[in-house]
Amino acid sequence: MDLLQRLGRFLDRPGFPWKRVLVGFSVAQFIFERCLAARQYSVLQRTKPPKALEGEVSQEVFDKSQAYGRAKAKFGFVSSLYGLVQAFGITYYDVLPKLWAISSVWTNRFAPTNYRGEIVHTLVFFFTFNIITTIIDIPMSYYSHFVLEEKFGFNKQTVKLWITDMLKQQALVVILGAPLLSGFLAIIQRTGNSFFYYLFLFSIGIQMFAITIYPIAILPLFNKLSPLQEGPLKTGVEKLAKRLNFPLKELYVIDGSKRSAHSNAYFYGLPWKKHIVIYDTLIEQSETEEVVAVLSHELGHWGLSHTTKLFGISQA
Repeated sequence: MDLLQRLGRFLDRPGFPWKRVLVGFSVAQFIFERCLAARQYSVLQRTKPPKALEGEVSQEVFDKSQAYGRAKAKFGFVSSLYGLVQAFGITYYDVLPKLWAISSVWTNRFAPTNYRGEIVHTLVFFFTFNIITTIIDIPMSYYSHFVLEEKFGFNKQTVKLWITDMLKQQALVVILGAPLLSGFLAIIQRTGNSFFYYLFLFSIGIQMFAITIYPIAILPLFNKLSPLQEGPLKTGVEKLAKRLNFPLKELYVIDGSKRSAHSNAYFYGLPWKKHIVIYDTLIEQSETEEVVAVLSHELGHWGLSHTTKLFGISQA
């Protein structure tokens, strides 16, 4: 803590060039990520499949995959540049300090007397900024779904569903974000210099709660989960789980086709009770053995404790 306090005193001093530091970090990150993307783009320009895929993937499918990858890479560059311009504008024009001052005025003018403290002020600031950034990002989101994905036949959602999803997400930010952010700020207020340890425990509890509540209360707002019917696929997945000692509780099929033609599969749950979710598009596009192979890959992450390790790293 002594080191953190010294660092805090060093950074919290008049004349420290915060704007240049923030913009510098943003530009450095952009350059680094674009260099990695450029290396990958050279791979996407290849015209023949790798030897390992010869005979497994037709030339037509490979060409389409490469074209889609290049289109995604180009969009990624534009999207990243768009984000960099946003970050530069927010920093250079002091958007956050100005918005903080405006939210203070709103809080004092419209909030009841008992709700004019720092927590309510912060909530107004946070939700206002979230709405602004969501509106700014709408053009990129629209292009991604209704131009890029549509061009390659992947988009299946309507504009109405896209807007509905956006409104639901904003509602969830308010409903869940308000108590979480309030708890976060209350811990800081009440625990002084020891807040770090309490926030650490608080964040772990929140993540465990989210793992439990997400499939029950949040996921059904966007998708429908149905039990996987009896048959060769269910039998194959259950045998795979048993062979790996995977604590499988339930098998579900999700209606991913209402939004995209992409296919996927994943698992979730507590360490002693896991649920596997398979996209309906994966079942429709693949043979039983191929679906089981995809799940073998996913369960490999569990077998190698990748999820647990990432959870631990995220706490560091």
